[in-house]
Amino acid sequence: MAVLEKIRVKMGLFITVVIGLALLSFIIDADTLQTAVSMFSSKYDVGEANGKAISYQDFQKRVDYFTKIHQLMTGSASLDEQSSEMVNQSAWQDIISDKVLMPSIESTGISVGEEELLDLTQGRFISQVLTREQAFIGENGEFDRNLLVQFVRAIPQDPSGNLSMYWDYLEKNIVVDQMVGKYVTLLSKSNIQNLIQLRRSIEDNNITSDVSFVVQPFGFAEDTSVVVSKQEIRDYYNRHKHNFEQPAGRDIEYVVFEVTPSLRDIELAQNEMESVMDEFATTTNLRSFLARNSDRQLDNFYYKQSDLESFSDEIANFVFSSPVGSVMPIVRDGNTFISARVNSFKDLPDSVFLQHILLQSTADNSNKKLADSLVTVIDRGANFNELAAEYSLDRNPNSIPGELGWMTQQNMVPGFDTCFVARVGKPFVIETNYGIHIINVKERTKPNRKAQVAILEKSAIAGRETFQGFYSQANEFATKVDGKLSNFNQLSMEMGLHPTPAYNLAQNARSIAGYPNAREIVRWAYDANKGDASQIISLDNKYFFVVALTGVREAGIPKLEQIESQIASLLRREKSNEKALMQVKERISGINDIELVAEKLGTTVSKQSGISFGAQGAQSFDPKFIGFVAGAPEGKLMGPVAGNVGIYIFNVNSRDIGAFFTEDDAISRHNQVSGFQMQMIPTILEKKAGVKDYRARFF
Repeated sequence: MAVLEKIRVKMGLFITVVIGLALLSFIIDADTLQTAVSMFSSKYDVGEANGKAISYQDFQKRVDYFTKIHQLMTGSASLDEQSSEMVNQSAWQDIISDKVLMPSIESTGISVGEEELLDLTQGRFISQVLTREQAFIGENGEFDRNLLVQFVRAIPQDPSGNLSMYWDYLEKNIVVDQMVGKYVTLLSKSNIQNLIQLRRSIEDNNITSDVSFVVQPFGFAEDTSVVVSKQEIRDYYNRHKHNFEQPAGRDIEYVVFEVTPSLRDIELAQNEMESVMDEFATTTNLRSFLARNSDRQLDNFYYKQSDLESFSDEIANFVFSSPVGSVMPIVRDGNTFISARVNSFKDLPDSVFLQHILLQSTADNSNKKLADSLVTVIDRGANFNELAAEYSLDRNPNSIPGELGWMTQQNMVPGFDTCFVARVGKPFVIETNYGIHIINVKERTKPNRKAQVAILEKSAIAGRETFQGFYSQANEFATKVDGKLSNFNQLSMEMGLHPTPAYNLAQNARSIAGYPNAREIVRWAYDANKGDASQIISLDNKYFFVVALTGVREAGIPKLEQIESQIASLLRREKSNEKALMQVKERISGINDIELVAEKLGTTVSKQSGISFGAQGAQSFDPKFIGFVAGAPEGKLMGPVAGNVGIYIFNVNSRDIGAFFTEDDAISRHNQVSGFQMQMIPTILEKKAGVKDYRARFF
């Protein structure tokens, strides 16, 4: 309802603005009006690519489409938060593919023809999009061409059009997959390793050095005597500014007032629990009783002891050591009070593999008679899947006709409970709210001893008085803060509160430090100015946040003044390292023995064998040092030279030339590097196209 209200508000604003613009058009010129319209419409864009807007309407159409695809794939009509996020991301990637990736590929002349597509869907070279699709995987876990053929044949017979929609979805994925494959092949074939590169790679890996060295680590503390000028900082910024490019981010600090039950609230919950225990032990209508008195409703599940242990050891131990009808004394777990009543025991499987045919319920019971006839036909040996393809209303494109697959009590279709006690291979008819079902238990797991349990659960909740108390605390704090960071910091100290920082919040972040559903806080942070503090922001009607914005980083290259101190520190470090290098040179001047060098510097000589220039990871050594070793002559004291972590003086004692790194190894290494480069292509293309994502404004 809140979302609908926001839409109504926005549409009301939209209508008002349109009327206003219409009136203004009589008194201002067309160019000015066009500019105003563009500025207004941009507020309702979810992104842009290649300088063109991606409108909210276009994006929502994609979301609706992928929502439908998700429903067809899962058979679920509703989306949880995780599924909604997945659908949202799929819609976005589909748009970027259409606007950025595919045009780039098509510009090279790559395409997929009709005959090629036919071969990929029904010919000799079936696309991996189809061979990996669960709907076409047989009982042996491998792709089954017959299932694919059955699916394609069923498309014209599907009046809903769902199969056709899903096939169009698969075909588009096939085309994209084939185009991308050709594009990657084109790029990889053009990334040639010539003979000189190949020979150099083999040499760099097969030549190893045994080295004696002394290292004088750079100090961690900054040398305050080193001076860096404003001009040096400016010059460094101009030369390296792109190294500082950053995404948008916000730094916040927050104080949170969590609404927790008071001792009085806990006492009331306990009293309520105790007052209904007699009725809990004697009632014949547990479902109604629990609906009125318990936070946990009655379910018909049968639990193994291990299942109950994951919920409560006390309940598990009590249930499987007590007769039917026993009631467990009240147990307190935090602010929750729990009891249990043993209803019954059965030997049941954990899961069953089900087949079903769904028929529509009719007033004249004609389909009930049809169901009985189909059961008779199946008992005589008819193929269940073929009958399902012909008669069943359930036409999930992501499954074999008639196959529901393995199901547990937790994911069982409502009304199918009898499947756990039904005979394997003996079809039967049941009727549910969905219609008439012909059910066949194809397989089941080994039965286990299980118990059906009624659980009475009462959690203490914050009463009106408690809730108001926490709100008053939060409101008092927010009022005194008065929207200012300075007040936020001062009052936090005075009231003994400890603000929690959260750094570099992304614009599309949905949680903060373990608090889910934090979009409102993120939106506030991106609408506020640095130094602002919020009013109360309520999350889940349980947490009252007061937030202060402490840092703002806009997307792109920051201004010099924003990173001036960072650059100054970096340059100061470089100068300090140069100073340290000169000091070492002076101290060891004229010394030609590495042991004497170590003595002079107050350290010891280290040794390392098998150092090679081309080895991946460079033996975890300083890469600059590895480079110096590779270029140094054998048997001569070298240095001092500055690496990344310190100053080195070293001697290459000996070198060995092996043949363990072969031409195949060099080619494989090159292909690995090329593969990594290929993975970066989408990111590179998006950056080139200037893709901007504004979805956080709306979602």
